[in-house]
Amino acid sequence: MLFKTPEFGAARIIVIGDVMLDRYWSGQALRISPEAPVPVVKVKSVEDRIGGAGNVALNIAKLGGKVTLLGVVGDDAESKILRELLEAEGVVCDFVVEPLLRSICKLRVMAQHQQLIRLDFEDTPINFDQDALKTALIRHFPQNDVVVFSDYGKGTLADVSAYIIAARQAGVKVLVDPKGVDYQRYAQADLITPNLAELQAVVGACENDQQLIEKGRQLLALYQIPTLLLTRGEAGMTLIEHDQVHSLPAQAKDVFDVTGAGDTVIAVMALGVSLGMPLVEAMYLANLAGGIVVGKLGTSTVSLQELARAMHGDRDSLYGVVSEVELVKLFARAKAHDEKIIMTNGCFDLLHAGHVAYLEQAKALGDRLCVAVNSDASVKQLKGESRPINGLQERMTVLAALACVDWVVAFTEETPERLYCALLPDVIVKGGDYSPEQVVGGDCVINAGGEVKILQFVDGQSTTAMINKARKME
Repeated sequence: MLFKTPEFGAARIIVIGDVMLDRYWSGQALRISPEAPVPVVKVKSVEDRIGGAGNVALNIAKLGGKVTLLGVVGDDAESKILRELLEAEGVVCDFVVEPLLRSICKLRVMAQHQQLIRLDFEDTPINFDQDALKTALIRHFPQNDVVVFSDYGKGTLADVSAYIIAARQAGVKVLVDPKGVDYQRYAQADLITPNLAELQAVVGACENDQQLIEKGRQLLALYQIPTLLLTRGEAGMTLIEHDQVHSLPAQAKDVFDVTGAGDTVIAVMALGVSLGMPLVEAMYLANLAGGIVVGKLGTSTVSLQELARAMHGDRDSLYGVVSEVELVKLFARAKAHDEKIIMTNGCFDLLHAGHVAYLEQAKALGDRLCVAVNSDASVKQLKGESRPINGLQERMTVLAALACVDWVVAFTEETPERLYCALLPDVIVKGGDYSPEQVVGGDCVINAGGEVKILQFVDGQSTTAMINKARKME
């Protein structure tokens, strides 16, 4: 279907809907309370995650898209936590703040990775300033291609019909994750993404796929909606249009928690629509992403690296392009098996024979080789406005294809010092005329019992020389 992970950085998306905080109290339940026949949980950790429409926005941001989140919150601690978590991930927050409203918070008490109870703290935002929310939405239309309405039935989208009309007038594509049985509210949307139970609550029970497709098309015709993406759990997904139908089997190997899976699906669909991708291809990616996220505990997201591996049928691979979070676990696992970890870094803009020889020498020093790669912004900062020649994903993909490279990770700073000090490889390798004392992050690694080694580059091999040669041949 697709052979290359899309560059989602060009996507510009608005998410509007019910924003909420998902809070987890986790611990062990080893006895029954003497006060009542309920387990006693000794809480060991408290974790806050972004839920509802915020989780849709977070999924978009995690995959590299530019996203603005609109919603209604209270003037309380929960809304401040939500804003901090979202803005830390690059999500632009434009909230209507109602002082008398309580921000939505879902508290889950977990024991041995099982949910014992959920406690909901919320006020239904009925009397909030709807004009302020609509004004904010319209203000963001010129800078965006797509708007996602994430409806959890909490009241934020009470006037969703007017919002959809405004979006269509502005030429912005409309995607809706619906709630309830009144789909008249979503009339003229471009795409809706109900799950099977939600759809059958509207159109009635369906005895087979043919009946499901027929009733789905009747719904589309009734409300002037071109496309319906039906998520069907273990049966996969079905994309229903007026003149064609496409289905995909489920991709999940193990279903651990379906919380937020619908958020991930519509987030990936929105990214695809924003980039002008055919809907079938966007569904393919959304199906892969949904299969990844249900294998995680609680409200979760999918990284670009996870999606890329899933595209190549290797979702659980311990090799290739990985995120920094994944790399921490991989380092711990490797060290637990007494594997010696070598790490180096660079731009690797145009990979040449000198690079390959250098990396092969580095790998020979240990069991695992991890290559940290400068982001596009940091390459530009180091090399000038004309660089990089190849984008980050292309550079990382080529490096990951080398037999000597185990893991490839990106970093955004000018130097990898923070990354080295956080990961503490056994050996840092640097090429060129350096002394070990000059290598950034070397002091952290040495103090932890590691070492720094300097290797010589192959003479006559450089990216700059390749670029100059190519220019002379033009």
